[in-house]
Amino acid sequence: MENEKHYVNRSGWLRASILGANDGILSTASIIIGVAAASDLREPVVVAGVAGLVAGALSMAAGEYVSVSSQFDTERSDLQREIKELKETPNAELLELAKLYEDRGLEKDLSLMVAEQLTAHNALETHARDELGINDITQAKPLQAALASGAAFVSGGILPVVVSLIAPVKQIVYLQYIFALLFLIFLGTVAAKAGGSNVKKTIIRITFWGTMAMGITALIGYLFGVNAG
Repeated sequence: MENEKHYVNRSGWLRASILGANDGILSTASIIIGVAAASDLREPVVVAGVAGLVAGALSMAAGEYVSVSSQFDTERSDLQREIKELKETPNAELLELAKLYEDRGLEKDLSLMVAEQLTAHNALETHARDELGINDITQAKPLQAALASGAAFVSGGILPVVVSLIAPVKQIVYLQYIFALLFLIFLGTVAAKAGGSNVKKTIIRITFWGTMAMGITALIGYLFGVNAG
């Protein structure tokens, strides 16, 4: 019998990676578009893009690490409290576990039997999974999330920087928007298929919010360009 295909085991790294890459593309492209709209020179556009890429990657990694570390600390605190309760009041914990199974639809006697067998197998793992909702698949991994976010931001943000290096200066704003949107659509399609979600909805969402972000920064750049002139 083949194992069923599930997507939840990808949720941790997939969320961090997709968020990082999307942010890398959109943030860097928006910065470049804003500066390009206000300047006729390539140098400030490229410098702004590279600076945004580096700062964004470091900020993304640090933010993800702090955020997931908070989740990890909360999970660890709950587990330590559960260990203490299992040592001090094992019978009460057994009955609590049995009540959980009973609430989920098992008969009272069967619930107690299941609780006893699972407790004998691995009490902490059972309580962590069924009482706290913590397991190996979904458990917070701060370093993994931080590295995935930072690397993904760089891999996404480098694309708009390359466009700013090779695109004609006069057309940077338009080409940057077009290529950024294509990058975002491609990434969104890959993410949707990897996560088992709807591709069409993902593309519509990315296109709308990407256009909004880049359009607003372009407008700001044009306003500053006009004022500067």
